[in-house]
Amino acid sequence: MKYKNMTPDQFQALMQQKYNRKSFRGLELMNAPGDINPSSLAFQYATDRLTYIRSKIVEQTFYEVSPAEYLDVIPGEGAFSQTIITNQVYKTGSNFTAGKIDTARSNSRVNVADAAIAPFYTYIRNWALAIDYSLFDVNQAAFSGNWDIIEAKHRARKKDWDLGIQSIAFVGDPDDNTNFPGLLNNPNVNVDTANVIPVKISTMSTSQFSTFVATIIGDFLTNAAQTVFPNTFIIPQDDYAGLATPVSGTYPNISMLAYLQQAFDMIVPGGKFKILPSAYAIGTAAAGGSSIGHHRYCLYRRDIDTLFMELPVDYAVTAAGTYNNFQFQDVAYGQYAGVSIMKPLEVKYYDLNS
Repeated sequence: MKYKNMTPDQFQALMQQKYNRKSFRGLELMNAPGDINPSSLAFQYATDRLTYIRSKIVEQTFYEVSPAEYLDVIPGEGAFSQTIITNQVYKTGSNFTAGKIDTARSNSRVNVADAAIAPFYTYIRNWALAIDYSLFDVNQAAFSGNWDIIEAKHRARKKDWDLGIQSIAFVGDPDDNTNFPGLLNNPNVNVDTANVIPVKISTMSTSQFSTFVATIIGDFLTNAAQTVFPNTFIIPQDDYAGLATPVSGTYPNISMLAYLQQAFDMIVPGGKFKILPSAYAIGTAAAGGSSIGHHRYCLYRRDIDTLFMELPVDYAVTAAGTYNNFQFQDVAYGQYAGVSIMKPLEVKYYDLNS
């Protein structure tokens, strides 16, 4: 029998007729001795006539969160630049008292109010990653019947971008944390170590929890010179997971998390306070926070004038090209920055010793 000029559908129909099967998926392999390693990463592996290959593909699971839930992300501004400058305006010169005049006395001279600007630098990094494939890859994957190698490679590369940007948003670029810091490891933010939060919140005693609730907002206000209230609180995810614990045996019907949410909404003007978990705040290498090294809580004012992340060029893909009509390649590219914290006094870290 000659199969050379048959389409995959014709070949499948022939095999169904020849072997009287309900379905046929993939290449038939006569490999009883097991020369093909079934643990290898390939769509070619040993089967027998009673093997059924599911059409559903199971993909890897990753820790995925949206950085936009935690801070403002600005896409498309300053595309293909290498540095973005944001001007900060400062009030200079005289104050209100200097404006008092009395034309009948000697202090009739009018003082001057003034303002000045200072640049805030955000550094940009270029990123590009290719995928390639050949005619053999495409046709053999199509022949297998349940896996699209081109789509899979595109999805894998997009996942690389998404997970990379996510990590940078929280703990910065590991190759240059100075110019590309994250939300949780900016060197200009003040840190309280084991004072306001001496242990994990979920393990606090009733008195410790009461003291914590009573002091943390006030501590932030002191840090911010009483100018603004916070509106977002990041808790390490392993601690957040335990906050369903009742506040006390006396009040078993309200959890620590519900009480904390209620207290912050009551204290902060306008309410709508957000309490968010983060695995990066656990601070271990396994959780992606190795640059922190210990549990870190972050209380901050989420406002685009306080902090933001720039993506000058969001993820984009070139058209696939070839130089020999056998091998094909396309490139995804983008630009990113670290998290810019314009007003570091409106952010505060609370660290544990571990």
